Amino acid sequence: MKLNVVKQRGIWWLVSGVLVVVSLAAMALSWSQFNGPVKPGLDFIGGTRLQLERNCSDGVSCTDPIDIVEIRTILDEQGLEGSSLQLVGDSGQALSIRTRNLDVDEQTELRSALEGYLGEIDPTASKIDVVGPTIGEQLLVAGLLSLLVAFVGITVYLSLRFKFDYALLALLALLHDVVITLGIFSILGLTIGYEADSLFIVALLTIVGFSVNDTVVIYDRIRENFKLMPDQDIDQTVNDAVNQTLGRSINTTMTTALPLLAIVIFGGDTLKFFALALIVGFLAGAYSSIFIASTLLALWRSSSSSNTDMATSATE
Repeated sequence: MKLNVVKQRGIWWLVSGVLVVVSLAAMALSWSQFNGPVKPGLDFIGGTRLQLERNCSDGVSCTDPIDIVEIRTILDEQGLEGSSLQLVGDSGQALSIRTRNLDVDEQTELRSALEGYLGEIDPTASKIDVVGPTIGEQLLVAGLLSLLVAFVGITVYLSLRFKFDYALLALLALLHDVVITLGIFSILGLTIGYEADSLFIVALLTIVGFSVNDTVVIYDRIRENFKLMPDQDIDQTVNDAVNQTLGRSINTTMTTALPLLAIVIFGGDTLKFFALALIVGFLAGAYSSIFIASTLLALWRSSSSSNTDMATSATE
């Protein structure tokens, strides 16, 4: 069975359009609440993050989950109103607190107050991270600059290897992948409190590289088919190229996504969301390479050919 991606492009574009609109809406809502398309983590805005977990070895201390209301009261008493609170894990016995920058004395005082309510803390599962706002801003700027450089480099490379129109359409497909990934994680930030860290920028850069690689394979086959059958209809040429590379695209995506799925299921919190971002981006990238970049190229080349024929007829 062969796909006729060009004939059914309206369906593919509708699916992508809905996903992009939902993603943009989620990003706008996230921006109104967190001043960012995705809820920014400690890496980007600076502050102190404490992760504490009860010591449940005695089997008595952990009969009830941690009460967020009680923790909020303790933070208010410490003058830390507005801090972000989140239960970590499924047991309800671990807590993550993100607040303003605290010095050593303030950290000690807060930890002592929390231990008064939580009981004994497991030292092996607890940690404190401190990032200054200047460093956080530098990390954010560096991450965004890395993405910009990646897009520019990809555009130049594809323009040299193919043509500028190939590069422009591939860039649109990459933006599609990045927007959908950002949208999914905006929703996670709004619903479960996910906070983007520097690994999220790394995930976006990896997604861009993976997606453009898949697009290059399809574009390369389209170019070869153009050379072998220059008189063939453009739509048929694109359809043939997509079907000839379809198995490779699916196999590459699935063999990459399955190990990442194992990390999502069995990995820690940091690696779990990093792997999830890669899965979302890789799937979006495979979809955009097969159904968006190729069909856009077919439409563009078909329109260009029609305009050229009309200009030739008018001249004659």
